[in-house]
Amino acid sequence: METAASRLKFPSDLDELKEMADLLQFYKTEYTGYVLLLFCSAYLYKQAFAIPGSSFLNILAGALFGTWYGLFLACVLTTVGATLCFLLSQAFGKEHIVRLFPDKVAMLQKKVEENRSSLFFFLLFLRFFPMSPNWFLNMTSPILNIPVTLFFMAVFIGLMPYNFICVQTGSMLSHISSLDDLFSWSVLLKLLLIACVALLPGALIRKYSTRHLHLDGLETNGLRQDKKNR
Repeated sequence: METAASRLKFPSDLDELKEMADLLQFYKTEYTGYVLLLFCSAYLYKQAFAIPGSSFLNILAGALFGTWYGLFLACVLTTVGATLCFLLSQAFGKEHIVRLFPDKVAMLQKKVEENRSSLFFFLLFLRFFPMSPNWFLNMTSPILNIPVTLFFMAVFIGLMPYNFICVQTGSMLSHISSLDDLFSWSVLLKLLLIACVALLPGALIRKYSTRHLHLDGLETNGLRQDKKNR
């Protein structure tokens, strides 16, 4: 039990992720409810307090719960956790964020006001093509006077393709035992399908944004550097 408990930590690489998936899969056969509660609690903790690494938990969701149930969990937990981060920032973090990132907040505020008539699609664009890390958007949104309901829907829909890629990858990894399996035709076709499904919504949002959104200067305000450090 002590050995098992010592391995229950947030994974930092694929080896740790695979080990944790095997361990939780073992416990899931007898204690499904506890494993689900543990996973949801860990996910919400990381999202609410803007801790990087949710991609590993998305992959873990696919390995533990399969593609569709895992995708449902990932989308719901991502959205609820991001909303908790939004509310925490609204209550306690506004002054600190403005003080630490004055230029970035000012630029985002300007772009939000310019796209107020198409705000939902602008928020979707920021999620599909993040010029800033998602955690920064979560904490900044209350300062930008974005309604929480609009924020909730934009996160749920905008991060769905990304969540799908991660969850499907986890589902596939749970059935792969060697590199030969990874390069089989069935796996390669699944990867191609995943790429097409994930890219299609982004292409539609990109086409809409070029016609209806004001995006000039958004990529040159220092946010791109944050994306690299994500």
